[in-house]
Amino acid sequence: MVASEIRALFAVASRPEVVSLAGGMPYVTALPLDMVGELVADLVTKRGPVALQYGSGQGDPHLREQICEVMRLEGINAGANDVVVTVGSQQALDLMTRIFIDPGDVVLAEGPSYVGALGTFAAYQAKVVHIAMDDQGIVPESLAQTIYALETAGAPIKFLYTIPTFQNPAGVTLNIARRQQVLDICQRAGVLVIEDNPYGLLGFDGEPMRALRADNPDGVVYLGSFSKTLAPGFRVGWALAPHAIRDKLVLAMESAVLSHSSFTQLAVGQYLTTQPWREQIKSFKELYRERRDALLDALEALMPPEVTWTRPAGGFFVWATLPDGLDSKAILPRAVAERVAFVPGTGFFSDGSGARHMRLSYCFPEPDRIREGVRRLAGVIEQEMQLRDTFGTSSARDHQGVDTPGPDLA
Repeated sequence: MVASEIRALFAVASRPEVVSLAGGMPYVTALPLDMVGELVADLVTKRGPVALQYGSGQGDPHLREQICEVMRLEGINAGANDVVVTVGSQQALDLMTRIFIDPGDVVLAEGPSYVGALGTFAAYQAKVVHIAMDDQGIVPESLAQTIYALETAGAPIKFLYTIPTFQNPAGVTLNIARRQQVLDICQRAGVLVIEDNPYGLLGFDGEPMRALRADNPDGVVYLGSFSKTLAPGFRVGWALAPHAIRDKLVLAMESAVLSHSSFTQLAVGQYLTTQPWREQIKSFKELYRERRDALLDALEALMPPEVTWTRPAGGFFVWATLPDGLDSKAILPRAVAERVAFVPGTGFFSDGSGARHMRLSYCFPEPDRIREGVRRLAGVIEQEMQLRDTFGTSSARDHQGVDTPGPDLA
């Protein structure tokens, strides 16, 4: 486990005068908080003896049934018996890694990939091999070639970890044709797929994408979460897994925490039962669409032409690429001094590459603040380009290992 070099900077970046385009924090203020307060109070008054007691290692049965209803929006038909409730989907990922990984085993992951996943894989001493991505998600040819090369070398591949929809950090979505190609490649090679899908219901156009799990129940473990569609403070996520894996997940869950919080599970279940949760998701989508548009418009208007970026159709993040010779981690202190923050790209690669990239988050700041943050960031980048042009390209910094930011930034 490695401490973050940038965490101290983000203690400064959390000040109100700093526009943070770094944190992946949902805008929970958009929830009807008075209703949530009444729901929680009612839960304690009427079901306190159950809500405040130990619970099942697999999770509350009624909540598991409700989770299946949520997953049906993405084409998944599953039974509650195959769902394991976890403390956020991050714990589900940790338990899956604990079950499958011995030191030196290979995990395939998109490049870039979710920083919290890379930290987990590193803690269990897995070797992460990145698969190339473009604006349409994983490149199937890269996946097939990488699997063949690893198999030829005798390296044991345990699973492919992917965020196929509105990926963190790149914001891109695996297109329909490639989804089937990725499943076919992994099935032929006997490689399990872990589909992490926290943003799948937060698309800005049309119906939710069909999940990978919907087309391969035996070869995909699906990870879900209420952190983005309700609130991260409840810490309720889940894994949908084939029977044999599910049994191991329950054992690992019980050894990790004995049982979940019955209180938060019942609170989420009560919310899903009594509140128009689909309408709330629509409200979140409209709010995040407005902020996505504010970020993209500001980037188009203010950034130097040499800077490029992705255009997400949902989720929280834009992935920006800097001009040659600029290092996002090196310029972060200057950006924070100018009262704007982002996450450097180096944290999203297992080998510390990605220095020319940065992740920009639009989920939390108001649109006006987003525009001001981009104005400040564009000024910093222009100054760095002037320094580069005057003194030449600076020597590459040595970025080794996963520089893991805190949970509010992941």
